[in-house]
This record gives sequence, C-alpha cells and structure tokens, in this order.
Amino acid sequence: MGHGSKGARPAGLLHALGLAISGALLLLVLMLFALLVIVPKITGATPLTVLTSSMEPHLPPGTLIVVGPVNTDDLVIGDIATYQIHSGEPAVITHRITAISSSTDGARSFQFQGDNNSLPDPDLVLSAQIQGRLWYSVPLIGYANNFVNGASRALIIPAVAVALLGYSAVMLVAGVRAGRRRPRGAHSHPVV
Repeated sequence: MGHGSKGARPAGLLHALGLAISGALLLLVLMLFALLVIVPKITGATPLTVLTSSMEPHLPPGTLIVVGPVNTDDLVIGDIATYQIHSGEPAVITHRITAISSSTDGARSFQFQGDNNSLPDPDLVLSAQIQGRLWYSVPLIGYANNFVNGASRALIIPAVAVALLGYSAVMLVAGVRAGRRRPRGAHSHPVV
C-alpha cells in the first residue's frame, strides 16, 4: 500500500451522496428561513401557529400560517383571515369568512366560521379587528415556531449560536491539524 491511503476519506459514491444530502438539507433550511422569517419581516406579515382543530383539514394544529396585511374592502367570502377576538387585545382567531354585511354608514362587518366547526363564530367582526388575510401555510413548523418564540427563546438562541461557533472551531482546528500531518505534495491516493 502506498502512503496516505490509511485514514483517507473515501472519494466515491457514498461521499458524493453525503455531500448531496447535506447540500439539500442546507437549501431546505435556508428556504424555510426565508419563508418564515425574512418574507414576513420585509412585508409586515405575521407568522402565527394554528393551535386548534377548528380549521382542519386545511390548517391542522401545528401549522405555521403567515398572515399578511390587507385592506378590508378587498376581503371576500371564502377568504381565510385573522381577527382580534376583542379589539385592541392580542388574542386572535383565524377562520374563513362566511358572510359580509355593511351598515347604513358603509362600515363592513364579517361573519367567520372554522372549516371544522358546525356553527359560525358567535360575534360579528368589525374591520378594525381584522389583522390580515392568509398568505401561505407550512404544516408542522408551527410547533417549532412556538418552541422558539416561547419562554425558552432566551436560552435557545444563544445555545444554538454557541453550538455553531463550537462546531466551526472544531472543524477549523481539525483542518489545521490535518494540514500539518500531511507533508507538502502528498496525495490522499496511493501513487502507482
């Protein structure tokens, strides 16, 4: 056997497959980050997590939804929108608009109902309570969003940062050590 063959990385199909899987996972994470963090920040949209089964099967619990700002005059029957239960309070509901009415002064009010509910929501919703219309949804990601945005956020973000920095340091040190062990001009494959 020639020098350098012991402990060398296998340069074959398995290595290429590992690189392809790593690249695909990185691309997936970057796409999810763009959809769930960057797009809402830039557009003023709000990411929310579906907590109940009232919108099943379309939006099961754990789905992350992104609700974008909307002019209430543009809302139509069939739209899925998010509204404040009580004007000015943070609690919200995301349901489908089943009816729209206008008062004599032109003010619009909306009737909502969950797709999985047998009855409409009890109160009419005023335009001022509307927070936005559903733009898109990502199944199951809402659970992770709740976990990261909950009380544990102050611990999770620094822990992930430290883990990534630690991983980078280990990889850097390993690369430097591997470079020192290999004499200049040495090949990882045996020379025949």
